[in-house]
Amino acid sequence: MSRTLFIGLGRMGAPMAQHIARRFPTAVNDISADNIAAVVADGSAAPLHDLERIDDFETVILMLPTSAHVEGILLENGLLERLPKGALVIDMGSSVPASTQAIAERAAARGIDYVDAPVSGGITKAASGELAILVGGGSAAIERARPYLDTLGSAVVVVGGSGAGHAAKAINNLVSATNIAVATEAVLRGRAAGIAPDRMVEVLNSSTGMSQASQVKFPNHILTGTYASNFAYDLMLKDLGIAMGISVPDSATPLTRSAYTLLSEGRTHLGEHPDHTEIARVYEALSETSINQEES
Repeated sequence: MSRTLFIGLGRMGAPMAQHIARRFPTAVNDISADNIAAVVADGSAAPLHDLERIDDFETVILMLPTSAHVEGILLENGLLERLPKGALVIDMGSSVPASTQAIAERAAARGIDYVDAPVSGGITKAASGELAILVGGGSAAIERARPYLDTLGSAVVVVGGSGAGHAAKAINNLVSATNIAVATEAVLRGRAAGIAPDRMVEVLNSSTGMSQASQVKFPNHILTGTYASNFAYDLMLKDLGIAMGISVPDSATPLTRSAYTLLSEGRTHLGEHPDHTEIARVYEALSETSINQEES
């Protein structure tokens, strides 16, 4: 066994697979033949259209949207059963921690190491190989995975046992979404006080209210009205739902409940396939006020 198989060549997965293929002998798979063709065009990776023949792969890296997709590939389609003993599976998408733990247990029963290693940083960091990677699993399995993780990320943070990486990703995105929401509220209140939206963002970025939302999302995607960060609102909402599923009393986490309720109910105000920065548009709909800089 020597080869690596990378499954999931979406907007994040494609550049990640190319980084892996430049360092390790790699085959790639996706439900889209066009995605496969685009990734293998430079000759660094080989196409694999049939997942029935995978017994010569030592490592499988998954970059899939949800737990349902991971379960479909590994369990329903039987990939986990067809992998050889001693293989390593690295799940780098956003999944439900309980599902991850259950799959990891099934993998361990077959002598297969399983690591959850979801990523943060978006398409730009995926392309540059500077993702933040949040890692859960056994220490020996993580050490096996580290050469792949180091290829893709500039920050590899081991957060705990199986499922902890996926929990950390969901919790991080809870904070990210809440930061956009509260920054939007700040801009609306500032505007009501006669402060232009771009000036209010400048206040936040020069003061203690600074966040990634105020530094990046507002200047690049919200005030410009482009809403094109390339991370979907629905995926962000999915991650909030995962965070909500982590057992903590609602009375101890009122902001989590409020953010999830606002964004899930606010989804009705948006069109098809909204960007997650369109959290700001939910506020526009609720307040009947535009926060677009050009209209301020």
